[in-house]
Amino acid sequence: MEEWVGKHWHSFIAQRGSVRYPQAEVTLDGYGKSLGLLFRAFGGDGGLKIAAAGELHNSARRSWLQRLAGSHSHVPLAWRDNENLNLPAQLDIFPEVELNKALYLWLTAMAAANVKSSDSWIVDNQLRVCWVLKHFPGLRKTYVRLFDAQLALRPGFYQLDGDEGLQEQAIQIALHSPGLVASVPLAKHEPQPVYLWLHPQPPVELGDADEAEGNGEQDDEHGEGESRDAQQANRYRAKQTEMPDGKDGMLTMRWEAIFSWGEYLKINRCTDDEEDPSAADIARDMEQLHVARDQQSSSRLRLDLDLPAAEFDDIPIAGPHPLPEWDWRQQKLIPNHCQLQMMLPRDSQPQPLPKHLQQQARRLRSQFSALAQQRSWQNAQADGSELDMQAYLDFYSARRSGVVMPERGLYRQLNVNRRDLATLLLADLSLSTDAAIDDNQRIIDVIRDSLLLFAEALSSCGDQFSLYGFSSRRREQVRFYPLKPFDQPYNDQVRGHIQAIRPGYYTRMGAAIRESSRLLAQQAVSQRILLILTDGKPNDLDYYEGRYGVEDTREAIREAKQQGLIPFCITIDQEGDDYLPYLFGSQGYTVLQRPEQLPMKLLSLYSQLAKS
Repeated sequence: MEEWVGKHWHSFIAQRGSVRYPQAEVTLDGYGKSLGLLFRAFGGDGGLKIAAAGELHNSARRSWLQRLAGSHSHVPLAWRDNENLNLPAQLDIFPEVELNKALYLWLTAMAAANVKSSDSWIVDNQLRVCWVLKHFPGLRKTYVRLFDAQLALRPGFYQLDGDEGLQEQAIQIALHSPGLVASVPLAKHEPQPVYLWLHPQPPVELGDADEAEGNGEQDDEHGEGESRDAQQANRYRAKQTEMPDGKDGMLTMRWEAIFSWGEYLKINRCTDDEEDPSAADIARDMEQLHVARDQQSSSRLRLDLDLPAAEFDDIPIAGPHPLPEWDWRQQKLIPNHCQLQMMLPRDSQPQPLPKHLQQQARRLRSQFSALAQQRSWQNAQADGSELDMQAYLDFYSARRSGVVMPERGLYRQLNVNRRDLATLLLADLSLSTDAAIDDNQRIIDVIRDSLLLFAEALSSCGDQFSLYGFSSRRREQVRFYPLKPFDQPYNDQVRGHIQAIRPGYYTRMGAAIRESSRLLAQQAVSQRILLILTDGKPNDLDYYEGRYGVEDTREAIREAKQQGLIPFCITIDQEGDDYLPYLFGSQGYTVLQRPEQLPMKLLSLYSQLAKS
């Protein structure tokens, strides 16, 4: 009975104190992709992606009913950082669904505004509002509707005492007439949240905690491994915390916080190698996560991810040579920053085409042989390899009959009409390709079959082509596999190289694209196609993860286009639409819904690109 009364009492108090409208809730899931397109259409940074943000702590004054119910301690706000445009995962601020949808649109436009940042939160947001209304006047009606709805949620400044009233008055003037307010008076409490503006103090990303300390190279030593939840939706406020020194083992516990992760004490606790299955759910409910460097954990991970011994590793076939890399933070190309190592699979032996591909390969060879080099005779030439008998008989008969006619070409020449193009196929061989598609196939198996069928088809039509694979382990070890160079014929040895490839390590895509572009640009043809097969975003153990890798890859693709190459990406990453337009352009990539479609889609795209 006591539990029943307590449950209904809490529900009653929470409803009375709430000013949220769950019946009008709108979630980011249904609008994320369209908002991403709008963000770029508004002129926003194409390197940012849309991410869902959890609600953040609200320090503003709450009513006694809200404090009693424990509600409104967190509010949905938007902000942007170097990696993401962070929008609230759901909005139920306003009583109408259309108003909450319009708020998503308005926040996206605000984040795209190109204004110079200042030290004042209120000045920055006013400048953003003015910029949006100036460049997109069609949003003025939307802003007026949102302003009226926002004003209805705010207290009257005349109802507040002292500095809090002046503070609220300044905010309402800034909302009504953006650009007029230069500062907000300080008060005992923070002002009520302004949902139409970006966050006054954007949280620091977990990935930025180390970056805030100093240089990015520090991650090279301690940043081993990948996060277990790379696609995690919520964005957290991170706080850098010193790791316990481990010298005191005293057990310290606050019994009132035993069921909560919210408190952090710098104490030495035992560690457990087993993962907590509920850890991700608990973390998603937290407002702030503490980040510390654990030297022991880092060392253990480095051992797991280290390179194998030389007798088990793939075979180096040439010494490493340096390649540059683009640092988007410095906006410059750093020379000799990566070391590229040419390698071949260790277990590679000459092999025939696998039996399960032979029937399909015969059909493709028959289809692509129609694209083979065409031969034709040109008659009546002044010079040639053979006498043109018809032209000679016509000329001889005319001379014997007394008809005077000028001598014309009496020879014919065999011409070969060649397709003047070369193609380099670059395949991602990173560890993520070891993922299973079904009970019988992995991604690497589909890539392997695609390379074999692609080679069978192009060898039958005589087009120039080469096949390469790549993976990486930091910038010192970019592994590059020449499975079939341009000057090597396609034979059982090449088939053996392809069948021996295996997944390993990470995806430092920029260096691989630069080397591929160099090799392809050396071909003396009029059309050069660079095809890239991958299953995910550029990444590596160090700072190459995230925005850095995307920007370096984008610069490498831009360099390839400047050399006259045609880069095109084929991916099975279902999130590819979020970042590939920024890398390759809207027409420079395709996302496969099913990995098993890769072999046929690859050949179909090649046929289209070769005709263009």
